[in-house]
Amino acid sequence: MRATAPRLGTALTRLLLVTAALLGTLLAGAAPASAHAALTGSDPKDGAVVATAPKDVNLTFSEQVAMSTDSIRVLDPAGKRVDTGEIRDLCSGSIVKYGVGLRSGLPEGTYTVAWQTVSADSHPIAGAFTFSIGAPSQTSVALPDREAGGGLVGALYGIARYVSYAGFVVLVGGGAFVLACWPRGAGVRPVQRLVVRGWLTLTAATLVMLLLRNPYTGSGELADAFDLGGLKSVLETKTGAALISRLMLLGAAALFVAVLFGAYTKRTDEKEKKDLTFGLAIGGTVVAAGIAGTWALAEHASTGLQPGIAMPADILHLLAVAAWLGGLTALLVALYRAPDIERAAVERFSKVAFGSVIVLAATGLYQSWRQVGSWSALTGTSYGQLLLVKVGLVAVLVGIAWISRRWTQRLGAPAKAEAVEDTAEDVEIVENVDDIDDIDEEIPETAADDSEEGNQDAAVGPERAAQLARQRAAVATARKKRDRDADPERSGLRRSVLTETVVAVVLLAVTTVLTSTEPGRTEEEAGRSRSTSGSTAVPDRPVDIRLPFDTGGVDGKGTVRLSLAPGLTGANALHIYVDRPNGRPLDVPEIKVAFTLKEKNVGPLPVAPDRIQTGHWSASGVQIPMAGEWQIQVTVRTSDIDQTTIDKNVKIG
Repeated sequence: MRATAPRLGTALTRLLLVTAALLGTLLAGAAPASAHAALTGSDPKDGAVVATAPKDVNLTFSEQVAMSTDSIRVLDPAGKRVDTGEIRDLCSGSIVKYGVGLRSGLPEGTYTVAWQTVSADSHPIAGAFTFSIGAPSQTSVALPDREAGGGLVGALYGIARYVSYAGFVVLVGGGAFVLACWPRGAGVRPVQRLVVRGWLTLTAATLVMLLLRNPYTGSGELADAFDLGGLKSVLETKTGAALISRLMLLGAAALFVAVLFGAYTKRTDEKEKKDLTFGLAIGGTVVAAGIAGTWALAEHASTGLQPGIAMPADILHLLAVAAWLGGLTALLVALYRAPDIERAAVERFSKVAFGSVIVLAATGLYQSWRQVGSWSALTGTSYGQLLLVKVGLVAVLVGIAWISRRWTQRLGAPAKAEAVEDTAEDVEIVENVDDIDDIDEEIPETAADDSEEGNQDAAVGPERAAQLARQRAAVATARKKRDRDADPERSGLRRSVLTETVVAVVLLAVTTVLTSTEPGRTEEEAGRSRSTSGSTAVPDRPVDIRLPFDTGGVDGKGTVRLSLAPGLTGANALHIYVDRPNGRPLDVPEIKVAFTLKEKNVGPLPVAPDRIQTGHWSASGVQIPMAGEWQIQVTVRTSDIDQTTIDKNVKIG
């Protein structure tokens, strides 16, 4: 039978258009959510020059964080700690603020505040800034350039996260495929090995994450993975409790796997087997939902906007991913290792996969709305860009799945119209495989099948016997390949399912990175908080403002951070930092600043700062002649033709 690949029709196009429309509808009216904590303010502020030593240092965050005794450290110019080490909880209502007291009698100079904590969605965050007492000075403090959760430990933890997702998908999806689609597969050894390996993989990855959690959120040193004190501290956290719960649920999952591949395969009575199937389905669903809930409990879904809705949606999302991609993996193994799988089983999986896609679309759209919040965050942040990549991969996967569905419809279908044409092809196939049959007839199946041949094998010795064994194995392999390739529809289905699996592996990797990336709207929310909180200067504080800009060209979006110290009349030092939407420095061709005091008709007073390094411009001796509410205008040019001017009114002096 000559098979041709099915062509894409309009059904897939309609599905993708509906998905895009729903995505646009949800994102267009989205309000900002909250997840993945960020520092939104501090007292003293970054770069501030204060007249007298403050009694404490306070930090404000966008959401709840977990603090320890070393979460906030204040270091003098020589690098010695000058804080009391006692963290004070200053939270009130929706304001998340923590502080640490300072020792009395601090001398003048520049002090460094280094902080590190864990946000409510389990991700470590860290940062540092400086302030000065009296006047700035040189400082010998050298902060580590390692990102929180980075380095070797961060890489290993990320790999363990990916492996744990993969193990969950294979374990849950493989078990669901056997129960819902192919009960006979419970007795197929390759399918059994696949599901058991999924359980082993998830268990091992969970143990690794539990050991690495302490250095991942703390020192970053691999040796601390075996620190019993640190492990005890991890077990007291929300993430530690989730990992321990996952291990306990994996014990129940082991029992499920043992029954599925043991007692279930031995049942011959139809009623007993039906009852056992129902019990396994209920128990397996509860255990799978519980394991999925350990991710929902410890990560993005557990904090921010609507956690009561987000957590069940996250569980459904993970279960749908497992049913689709894990079932796909089991189907691929069956097609290659057990090619006699029935068409009915493949059709049942096709229905399960379609239902999973519907659930994924609904829960994925909700999660996107919750984590992104706006079109600008979707296109201008790392999280939004990764999300677009994920949506693209899902669209590709749906397209390939549609092709697989077409191949499934052709499995075992009679081809009466092609009977005459197929006759010639069948003759050719028989002629091509006759040699295999002839060789097979010449090689005895076993030495015991025929006493004469057995005696002959014994007479020729072990070398000849080994040669005959290799020949028999080669003939058996050739026969299996011949039988498998003789069915073009099944071969086409195998190829399309293999392609689906490859895309699914990439999709799972992108999803893993996405879960550890700061949601896009967090930067915008934090930027708005800093901008509004830095609009007014007091006598012993510098002017510190943030101004978002968009020139409309390539690389035309970002934020200008302007600091004017000491923020008094007379000479001031001006520092300007230009950042991309993801917080990285943006190199622009030109920055211009002008100061205008409209009530006194003073200005504009132009300032041309010098470029210090990528994204950093500075000017010294900026004269502010009198106190008042000054308008600060910043002109940003990002190309030869793209520029914009942004302004803000601040009180100086």
